Amino acid sequence: MKLWDKGGKAVENIIDAYTVGQDRDLDIHLAPYDVLGSMAHVKMLSKVGLVEEAECTEITKGLKEIYKQIENGEFTIQDGVEDVHSQVEFQLTESLGEVGKKVHAARSRNDQVLVDMKMFLRAEVKELVTLSTDLITKLLDLSDKHKKVLIPGYTHLQVAMPSSFGLWFSAYAESLIDDLKLMEGAYEIINQNPLGSAAGYGSSFPIDREMTTRLLGFKNMHYNVVAAQMSRGKSEQALAFAMAAMGQTLGRWAMDICLYNSQNFGFLSFPDHLTTGSSIMPHKKNPDVFEIMRGRMNQIQNLPQQLLMLTTNLPSGYHREFQLLKEVLLPAIFQMKDSLSIASYMMDNIKVNDKAIDDDKYKYMYSVETVNKEVMAGLPFRDAYIKIGKVIEAGDYSPDTEVIHTHHGSIGNLCNRDIEVKLFKVRKAFSFEIWEDAYQALLK
Repeated sequence: MKLWDKGGKAVENIIDAYTVGQDRDLDIHLAPYDVLGSMAHVKMLSKVGLVEEAECTEITKGLKEIYKQIENGEFTIQDGVEDVHSQVEFQLTESLGEVGKKVHAARSRNDQVLVDMKMFLRAEVKELVTLSTDLITKLLDLSDKHKKVLIPGYTHLQVAMPSSFGLWFSAYAESLIDDLKLMEGAYEIINQNPLGSAAGYGSSFPIDREMTTRLLGFKNMHYNVVAAQMSRGKSEQALAFAMAAMGQTLGRWAMDICLYNSQNFGFLSFPDHLTTGSSIMPHKKNPDVFEIMRGRMNQIQNLPQQLLMLTTNLPSGYHREFQLLKEVLLPAIFQMKDSLSIASYMMDNIKVNDKAIDDDKYKYMYSVETVNKEVMAGLPFRDAYIKIGKVIEAGDYSPDTEVIHTHHGSIGNLCNRDIEVKLFKVRKAFSFEIWEDAYQALLK
């Protein structure tokens, strides 16, 4: 049961199994978008006269039934059916007869999978943005709540200067917003309609690509049909780079938490039921969630390279390697969503040690504050630096622990409300409601 089978010799099972790979399993995730894309396509075919109005109504009704099956978890790709596109078309033909076959006019599986992937990726980007927004909001709330709790700042992993939990939580919130800006750029590349490019060289049928662009809620179309085909791999890579940036932020954050949770730091902790123990050491409370997260984020930072190596040096046109992009990208997206979700859950249960700074080993972190106070009293900075350095070397240093930082973004002026404005602006730029409304209109 293959759309390209012309009644010739069947492909051997061993070849079929190797070339199809994981497509049947992964294509389930594309199923709703394949149906929506087909609905837009058949409406367009009716408008240009390739399908009669009554046939369009009949096909659309059949597609809506398949969509309901998908929503109810009843849709499967049968054994022997190559992919989701084949399953939808065969199912449509089985229920409607010959009229069901008309749905494939003026398109190829090449532009079908392209439009399916772009629609799938738009929805996944929305989930990633939503989960990231939830985590960012919680980090800013924690920053406000613990803004007066001091912790050491480090350079070279040596105690350096005063920092605070307010500063630490807020730093990762703002960094994640920068990552969302990269994701916004990737979304702009994704949010272009390739439908109508067919096998990559267009069609002799008088199709209306502007109509399908509007019906599916795309911002633009890929105008050049060869460029549309070349976008396969490019959209995935753009998202991969944005996810890798987020992976770097979350990986560094996870490492901080692993350090801060350890007894040698003792800055924060989690309830016992959110940590794991040891088979022989009864005192252990391991931050396994963040160790796994650190490893997952390292894998995701490698994602762009994996995708690049699948497409590097391929000429224009379709190549079967493109199929492998799904096997790499989809699991990474699911892992990122899981990590963002568990990160938010852990922040709901984090415990901050507001007495950690009282340990005597942290007294030298106030040395810069002492130098600055000498400068404020009129001593040149280099002279003040030498003066306090000699006091420390002689063992006579007794710090003044008062910390007064007032400039934008400092301990005493976190600018969290300005960071919230940043978040609002980047979140608004995605305009997910455009394609959500378009889908609802198709399904009416």
